[in-house]
Amino acid sequence: MKTNITPLLNYLEEMFPSARCELFYSKDYELVIAVMLSAQTTDKSVNAITPILFSKYPSLEDLNNAPLIDIEEILKPIGLYKNKAKNLKGIVKDLMERFNGNVPSNKDELMTLPGVGNKTAGVIRAEIFQIPDLPVDTHILRISKRLNIAKKEDEPIDVERKLKKLIPEERWIKSHHQLIHFGRYFCTARNPQCENCKISDMCINNRK
Repeated sequence: MKTNITPLLNYLEEMFPSARCELFYSKDYELVIAVMLSAQTTDKSVNAITPILFSKYPSLEDLNNAPLIDIEEILKPIGLYKNKAKNLKGIVKDLMERFNGNVPSNKDELMTLPGVGNKTAGVIRAEIFQIPDLPVDTHILRISKRLNIAKKEDEPIDVERKLKKLIPEERWIKSHHQLIHFGRYFCTARNPQCENCKISDMCINNRK
């Protein structure tokens, strides 16, 4: 039996009609770096350091010439900063040497960049190029399982496939942002606002 996702989509539209990417960036490559840095940390934490990073090193050339230890020092407040600093330097080098300083739109090419996996590539394609995609982060993974859209054992790629079958392609990008906002601000990991939820009948927590 196919899941009826219409109530959820309508609710998301009611709650977050203007949901969008919350990472700070002004250039395409800055988004690539910001999304890579956001792995296993919050957008808020990333937004606290990227203005410092991009102000000190305002071009790909500047980032390429920056000493690794200086990049690490700026990234220190976020998790896995040493590995992320190496990935950052690798991304910059690849963009300059392999892609003429431009961010590629091809998903396979994006995923050759250090620290860029399926989710990150999907975010970049949707945000920069408006190519329909619905990458699954921790928020979307959690609420998809709570709302019985996905199974407990499903991996992010499994949930992505299921959501793409349920949601019209023209809504993928917007639904991606709305689902993240729903998980980040309402159906949170701890203390979700169940008492105020209009779709609680979909939630496994309310099923006996």
